[in-house]
Amino acid sequence: MNTLAAVMQLLVAVAFVSIPVVRHRYGPAAEAAAVAELRRQNVRPEVLEENKIRFDAGGHETAAPVTVAAVMIATAVLNFADTGLAPLMTWIFSSLVLLMNAGIVYSNLTAAKSVQAAFRRKGDPELARVEVTPFLTAAENAFPHWVRAQTYIRNTVVFAGSAIALVAVSF
Repeated sequence: MNTLAAVMQLLVAVAFVSIPVVRHRYGPAAEAAAVAELRRQNVRPEVLEENKIRFDAGGHETAAPVTVAAVMIATAVLNFADTGLAPLMTWIFSSLVLLMNAGIVYSNLTAAKSVQAAFRRKGDPELARVEVTPFLTAAENAFPHWVRAQTYIRNTVVFAGSAIALVAVSF
């Protein structure tokens, strides 16, 4: 059963790495679309750079998913080696991944509201007047249509893979 857990953890790792890969490839197009939307709203596009708002895979957009992937790979190695530590590490890290992914899904579902609040907190009056929904829609539409399906698949792999790994090490 540890092999099943390990395979699931490797799938979760791949799912998490897909996030910065897609953002790296299509983030510049999303940023260009967001800039065009800001211009349509008569907001200076420089406001994004001034407030360190990015659409690429820079900073935590890469570090967080790659770290999760690395931890899942390390835990998978423990499971493949059938070490006594593997079940405990699986319980800790697969549970954390489930909770983190639930947070990611919630964040995606409430993006417009949370981005609007974040823009207001920045204290930049120009940023605070951005119409967030069309701004986010413009950026989202710059990604290929298959990215939405990839997001659903990624979430399914993360939730199901983590749950299967937890069940597998329980026997």
